[in-house]
Amino acid sequence: MALPDTRTALLVLALLGLVAGGVAWGMGNEPLAEVLWAAGTLPILSALVIEIVLSLRAGEFGLDLVAAVSMTAALVFGETLAAAVVALMYAGGSFLESFAEGRARREMRSLLERVPRSAIRHRDGGLEEVPLDAIEPGDRLLIRQGDVAPVDGTVANGGALLDQSALTGEAMPVRLGSGEAVMSGATNAGPAFDLLATRRAEESTYAGIVRLVESAQRSKAPMSRLADQYALGFLAVTLTLAGAAWTATADPIRAVAVLVVATPCPLILAVPVALVAGLSRGAHYGVLFKGARALEILARVRTLILDKTGTLTDGRPQIVSIEPAPGYAPEEVLRLAASLDQVSKHPIARAIVAEAREQGLRLAVPEAAEESPGEGVAGRVEGREVLVGGTDFVTERVAEADGTEAARDAGSVLVALGVNGHLAGRLVLADVLREGTAGLLAALRQAGIGRIVLATGDRPAVARAVAGGLGLDALQAGLAPNEKVLLVLTEGKDGPVMMVGDGVNDAPALAAADLGVAMGARGAAASAEAADVVILVDRLDPILPGLIIAKGARRIALQSVVAGLGLSVAGMIAAAFGLITPVEGALLQEAIDVAVILNALRVLRIVPAGVPAPAPGAAPQA
Repeated sequence: MALPDTRTALLVLALLGLVAGGVAWGMGNEPLAEVLWAAGTLPILSALVIEIVLSLRAGEFGLDLVAAVSMTAALVFGETLAAAVVALMYAGGSFLESFAEGRARREMRSLLERVPRSAIRHRDGGLEEVPLDAIEPGDRLLIRQGDVAPVDGTVANGGALLDQSALTGEAMPVRLGSGEAVMSGATNAGPAFDLLATRRAEESTYAGIVRLVESAQRSKAPMSRLADQYALGFLAVTLTLAGAAWTATADPIRAVAVLVVATPCPLILAVPVALVAGLSRGAHYGVLFKGARALEILARVRTLILDKTGTLTDGRPQIVSIEPAPGYAPEEVLRLAASLDQVSKHPIARAIVAEAREQGLRLAVPEAAEESPGEGVAGRVEGREVLVGGTDFVTERVAEADGTEAARDAGSVLVALGVNGHLAGRLVLADVLREGTAGLLAALRQAGIGRIVLATGDRPAVARAVAGGLGLDALQAGLAPNEKVLLVLTEGKDGPVMMVGDGVNDAPALAAADLGVAMGARGAAASAEAADVVILVDRLDPILPGLIIAKGARRIALQSVVAGLGLSVAGMIAAAFGLITPVEGALLQEAIDVAVILNALRVLRIVPAGVPAPAPGAAPQA
């Protein structure tokens, strides 16, 4: 297809030729009118022939050939007005397709337009503006109010108020404290703050979004290739019908009329416009398809396979209960444990510190802290000797222990606290099920998912504890990465399979599935790379609107194709019987083109039932 500027120029030439010929015909100068109509047709026909030759060299055979044949036949048999109308129809259709795709991509394009080009970096006591590729991990950047975070990093001082609607769709700004992670692409909605870069620009979250958007914009779905797959057969049918009409009536104009009506713009234009609109609509709800192929497959998925950790569950340990020893309040147990755990990078230690900060507890600065990797931490907090770690680590170092165990479910972790040689309490942590998971799975079933399977590498007892009450069709636990791949392939025998995961160990299964979906907000880069769809929101629920939009886009695309080609075939038959002249056939096909493209754009108005719409004025999600 020609470039947008070329499309505009061809449309202008076709329109000028048609109008100038009409003026000459109105003045009674029919020979001049014929010349002008032909002159307006030839540039479009020439551009079309060049495009066909290039496609054939690339091994592609498209339906554009039918349009070229119809224009050529009209010129050869003196139906220059019909040729001019077909030329205008084709040039106008191409221009309308470009316009429609531009509108459909608008929300995705706004993601690209937000990419910052430079950043303000602290250097030698001053500030300097540097290009993004000059930023290195460890650089301290100034993020002014209204600036977009150029790289992933952490809040270096004080706090930050960030608008993350472009990434998560959340209407309200999020307040982050010192040391908390900032995703690139978030906008500073509060006072200026310093960002400590943790990744280079090309490795950051927002750069990954941009690459995925650009890849999606270049993609072509299998449904879009239907035009190429059936082009030769459609051309054969068209030529056969045109030849039969000519042979039966000895009137070549009947054949020209059939060819003009046969120009298959509904299939050429409607499918890509509907699918691109679906890509844009999906991005609006937080589902980033890597291409139109992924959207089309999602519309046909029947089986859903879910990973557990980081997908079905939050993927981070959370405190579910605190068992204080006599003389200690739960808040004091949490405060002392978190104060000492500030020196550790262990995920459990981070979870304890995060919970204490969320509750607004004042954490003391630990002294003489010493960590035993994988076991616990010992040190002084406010002059007291404190121990935090596994029960064995703590009970072996205290003078007395009560010998009891705090009640905990399968998959939970027990952390003990010792103070001045005595057991002060225990904290129970677990990787909890994401909120609303049961309702989401039920809604996915209503939307067409017939089978839901949990696949995890965890122990069966842990998997059963998490999956209880979800109404899963099957549960497969203790799976190695290669066994997850085998499960995907086995389930695929009954129809397209969607696999959702977030870890490195999920990447092979995501690649093996008909449709791989990665939890991209905190998930591993390997899983996002192997997946066909990326959800950058750290939630599962965008899968539902994505599924509804995919089904709607595919349904509308098929409607446009069936209705458009049905009308075209009816017109071809009428033309073969002499009921439609070439000019009338061209005008009829133009009306069909406009109708199918407008119908395809209905995808942009799909509103998934029961799904909260993004906040008004918020940037599209990714």
